[in-house]
Amino acid sequence: MNINMATSFFSLLPTPIGDLGIFANSDAIYRIEFVDRIKDYDLMNTNDHKENDITLLAKQQLTQYFSADRTTFDLPLAPQGTPFRQQTWQALQKIPYGETRYYSQQAEFMNNKKAVRAVGAANGANPIAIVIPCHRVIGKDGSLTGYAGGLHRKAWLLNFEQTLLQNQQVFTLG
Repeated sequence: MNINMATSFFSLLPTPIGDLGIFANSDAIYRIEFVDRIKDYDLMNTNDHKENDITLLAKQQLTQYFSADRTTFDLPLAPQGTPFRQQTWQALQKIPYGETRYYSQQAEFMNNKKAVRAVGAANGANPIAIVIPCHRVIGKDGSLTGYAGGLHRKAWLLNFEQTLLQNQQVFTLG
């Protein structure tokens, strides 16, 4: 699907780790990115922050996420990319909230063990931050490697999710 800019909508969402720009057409979200990382500022300004039901729904769900009231998203998505990138982004959406995977595990999940570097590149090209959770993929040695939003944000997101999960665990005496 090609994005028709004449029917594009934009919402701005302040978050604890920076403002997010949410871009959609009349059918789906095609981009969510940290505003300080957006290179084509004209894209944000030409729409004059015109929102639609889809960008407003994304704002609502992301606000719930950052308020620790949501762990999954239910949004219409239309990220633009090659078939391999689409497959990679689909695999990312299967990583549970608060968990991490190695790039090699993601490639294995995609039945393509040798595509570790290509998986890393596709993750780096992910156009829909947080909702397609590429922040949940780490280096095999446990290090935080690459995140288009910046490693400080990747660390924050992982800590946020893991802390929330730990706080929700119920311990019983055996």
